Amino acid sequence: MNSNETTSFGFADLHLDAAILRALEKMNFKEPSAIQAQTIPLIQQGKDLIALAQTGSGKTAACMIPVCNRVDTKRVDVQALIIVPTRELALQYATEAQKIGVHKGVKAFAIFGGEDPSMQQSKLKNGVQVLVATPGRLIDFIYSRQINLSQVETLILDEADEMLSMGFYDDLEFIIQCLVHSHQTLLFSATMPPKIRHLAKQHMKQPQEVNLIQHQASPSLIEHLFAYCPAHQKDAELLRLIEHTNPKQGIIFCHSRHQVEKVCQFLKNKVDSVDFLHAGLSQDIRTIVSNKFRSGKLRLLVATDVVARGLDFSRVSHVFIYQLPHDPDVYVHRSGRTGRFDKAGIVISLVTQRELSLLRSVLHQIKQEAQWIGTPPPPSSSAPSKRLSQPKPRRRPAPRRKGPPPQEGKQGNP
Repeated sequence: MNSNETTSFGFADLHLDAAILRALEKMNFKEPSAIQAQTIPLIQQGKDLIALAQTGSGKTAACMIPVCNRVDTKRVDVQALIIVPTRELALQYATEAQKIGVHKGVKAFAIFGGEDPSMQQSKLKNGVQVLVATPGRLIDFIYSRQINLSQVETLILDEADEMLSMGFYDDLEFIIQCLVHSHQTLLFSATMPPKIRHLAKQHMKQPQEVNLIQHQASPSLIEHLFAYCPAHQKDAELLRLIEHTNPKQGIIFCHSRHQVEKVCQFLKNKVDSVDFLHAGLSQDIRTIVSNKFRSGKLRLLVATDVVARGLDFSRVSHVFIYQLPHDPDVYVHRSGRTGRFDKAGIVISLVTQRELSLLRSVLHQIKQEAQWIGTPPPPSSSAPSKRLSQPKPRRRPAPRRKGPPPQEGKQGNP
């Protein structure tokens, strides 16, 4: 099933409980998004499901609406278990479930590392019907026999590809094997690497598939630009591009935690208001940095792909890709951090000679020629392209300041 069209019917047509419909109306949900329209009926039918969808497509509500609709509030045991890679996404799910299930009396809660486990255990003892968890903390509770999953009817794995890239494959296998009784499994992912296929084949029963990715490869308001440079000049080229484009807000995507910290260290004494974010930071620090960037107190964020999953930043005007990813779908998700809510956005990738083969895959995915800033690579080694003397002036002019530039956020590791 493939579609990226919106629907022409409302939530009332999805046979939902009146209490759920009242909550959706209060949340100003007018009509289902494409993924909600396609997945909610399948979930309600009890079918296993594989759904490919990007962050921001409405998949959190696509899960929580039928889950809250199904919950039996007379029972106090865990009926739905949602596994996610990060604390931020866990909180997003729990909050969404609380809003959707508020009039019905659904009890939702999130457990994750970095918080006092005894407080989380106390909450579980009081009764939780929808439990959201990161893999590590959930396994801690399973090993200590502090949680009962025998009544779980629906298991949801969201951002499955990100959990695999973070090394959670064995943890997911263990968690799934703990659910020895019959249950429904829903798998949401932005990409479909072989390990995800293997996981689905091993643990899902004739899953239905919904794909909303292939027609959303490159939003029309996003401009894709590329800068060719030697590997040892990447830092200087990145700085030059930042100074030239003057982004309102920008994310600089790097390949690894070490690369993130190195690039941030290079930039922090040369540009205002820059910080970094990766999965190796404590939960508290990640929350602080995320909130500062979301509120506009940080102008530049150097990050790994953890930022592209479950975190929605609406102010981002530019995305800089320090190193091209091997998977072109990852490029699409990085570029999707800009151009949000029908705003224009610019994605600029640094490309070395060794990355030209990766660039060809990216260009095939976004169905565009390479637009080069400055000197392009030798014609014999590059994909079809055209040269630009500089990025198109699709940015707003820099605001005039009456005093010294703000210094907040100009730091490395918080």
